Amino acid sequence: MSDAAADLLQGVSPEAIRALRSGESATPNAILGRHPARIGRKSGWCVRAFHPDAVSARLLGRGGEEEAMLALGEGLFGLYRAAAAEGPYRISFAFDDGNDWTRHDPYGFAPTLGDLDLHLIGEGRHRRLWEVLGARPMEVDGVAGTRFAVWAPNACRVSVVGDFCAWDGRLLPMVARGDSGVFELFVPGVSAGAHYKYELRTRDGALRSKTDPLARAMEVPSGTNSIVAASAYQWGDRAWMERRHEIDLARAPVAIYEVHLGSWARSVEQGNRMLTYRELAPRIAAHASDLGFTHVELLPIAEHAFYPSWGYQVTGYYAPTARYGSPDDLRFFVDTMHAAGLGVFLDWVPAHFPKDDFSLRRFDGTALYEHDDPRRGEHPDWGTLIFNYERNEVRNFLVANALYWLQEFHFDGLRVDAVASMLYLDYSRKAGEWLPNREGGRENLDAIEFLRQTNRAVSEEVPGAVVIAEESTSWTGVTRPVAEGGLGFDFKWNMGWMHDTLVYFQRDPIYRRHHQQELTFSMVYEYSERFVSPLSHDEVVHGKGSLLNKMPGDRWQQLANLRALLSYQVLRPGKALMFMGTELAPEREWNVDQSLDWHLADDPAHAAMAVFLRDLLHLYREQSSLWGEDPDPAGFAWIDSQDEEKSVYSFERRDASGHLVVVMNLTPTPHQDYRIGAPAAGRYRRIFCSDEARYGGSDFATPTAVETEPQPCHGRDQSMCLGLPPLSVIVLAPEGE
Repeated sequence: MSDAAADLLQGVSPEAIRALRSGESATPNAILGRHPARIGRKSGWCVRAFHPDAVSARLLGRGGEEEAMLALGEGLFGLYRAAAAEGPYRISFAFDDGNDWTRHDPYGFAPTLGDLDLHLIGEGRHRRLWEVLGARPMEVDGVAGTRFAVWAPNACRVSVVGDFCAWDGRLLPMVARGDSGVFELFVPGVSAGAHYKYELRTRDGALRSKTDPLARAMEVPSGTNSIVAASAYQWGDRAWMERRHEIDLARAPVAIYEVHLGSWARSVEQGNRMLTYRELAPRIAAHASDLGFTHVELLPIAEHAFYPSWGYQVTGYYAPTARYGSPDDLRFFVDTMHAAGLGVFLDWVPAHFPKDDFSLRRFDGTALYEHDDPRRGEHPDWGTLIFNYERNEVRNFLVANALYWLQEFHFDGLRVDAVASMLYLDYSRKAGEWLPNREGGRENLDAIEFLRQTNRAVSEEVPGAVVIAEESTSWTGVTRPVAEGGLGFDFKWNMGWMHDTLVYFQRDPIYRRHHQQELTFSMVYEYSERFVSPLSHDEVVHGKGSLLNKMPGDRWQQLANLRALLSYQVLRPGKALMFMGTELAPEREWNVDQSLDWHLADDPAHAAMAVFLRDLLHLYREQSSLWGEDPDPAGFAWIDSQDEEKSVYSFERRDASGHLVVVMNLTPTPHQDYRIGAPAAGRYRRIFCSDEARYGGSDFATPTAVETEPQPCHGRDQSMCLGLPPLSVIVLAPEGE
């Protein structure tokens, strides 16, 4: 080595040079970029650059001056200057084919991640993680580019690769930031739209190509590249967002329309093409608001490689699926819903992730995001991996992800999938297939703390947003505040109600008298939590058939039973959720690869179901007694739930504004002069009947109004005689209320 070369490499160990050239360096900035240098008695600066295929290199100053750099061997070049180049500078590499590549030197810029950011990441308390990790376009020292940052504590080297460096992992090795496990690099000239990944060299020498865990956009599957993203969207929902936190949804009408975007509607004329966020937005907004729903809930739209997973096997937690458009297109969708008066909930999946090797699985060569022991780290039911909730950084990744969707996309709430699988270490496992917690129990203490941490963060950072648990066990305190020992959710899906009610309604009416408790039992525990009563996508797939075909009897009876089921769901306490297509009463079960059966709207029997549902939901929204006291037992009372022989049920709903009476006849036999107790003396008028002809009912003759009589019945001093149509639900209101 010449004396000049030795001078340019002073203070640099042979091991560091070897690591850089072999693609193993975690601190390329220790060699590359600007460094103080002393040659003889002169103090100055040394600039070093590296390209393994270059034959020469030049340094280009800000004023256009050029200086040849000395070849230091094997792609390394250096230049001594008595004074440091001020500000950014460029390096021009030349190759033996006559081409060259000129770029600003990424190692000429100081790191942009602050010590506080790194400290919060290490503690698992960085609630805006997406602003510091991932790819973020920015300007540094007047130069536009993108800062890349990734957590990979067990990698020997991490490089960002992309279409801006010919996907060559030797060219842009990232800089390890102390012992934080975070690697960072600002790459000048890279802007929104660039495709990239991370190339990681593991401790055993293997190379792994990974999508960015915090990528804010990804390719349309089956592509797996991450995409640098920046938003230019101008929101129009300021009034909605300012008003939202003033509404207590526990005491407000909530009727949720559950939607899978890829199968709500498709373009048949264009080969069954899925519609985009922007195409779907005005159609879904108009349809759902016309029917009377208050909210739309989207099945998971975070990027997922396997479409038939319906979005529940997430491979890009911070990237809206590109199947339907860009992240700003999704913002347009939510904005459009808000403009139509609809809130938007998002299905969120922190319970597990798939084993696709391009994503989170063994991200840096180790079980980084998942638990290493399969007894804690794998789901036997779904063939997926379980997050390691013990790690601060993993919990931070997920808590920040919840906040990301709520803050960046203005979602009004999250429905958390598969909470039961998170709470129990022995979930769906046999003896010997699970590990007890540190106290010897079956509860997943770290997952419990994660859920509480998430719910605290949402309540503190996004006032007015709600978090809903899909939790199928008898775990106590799911919706109890964290400060009182609960999990802190706002609502919980009432899976017990859903199961018992569907079992009851599938029975032939002749046998229902033997199973009265299947319809009444849910009221025993109704006020133990704040519930959503779901009839979701899970009930109309995998051979379960459509809701219509679950109902017994001939087609007329099936439709009448379905109207009664939906009426009961909406009129009882709790919030209601229905899967898209319920308004069409489809005959086949949901198929994720096809549009809903919109042609059924041309069939009078099916079209009548939409008319019925519209009237039912508008009644629900207009009558505060159906929701004003939802969390309070005073808002509901059975009038009679003991008439097993006739399978007739009656109850009242009330709030401070008044009360309603609901009567259900769940057999095909109509009844004249059926007496029930009346909550108050006076005249009651019928304001809803599921048996009306325009709904497809029999239009059984019943009075539109009835006077109470001072004849005790069902523990009330007053009673009234009603006509009850077959397989029907009627609602009566006292006149004047």
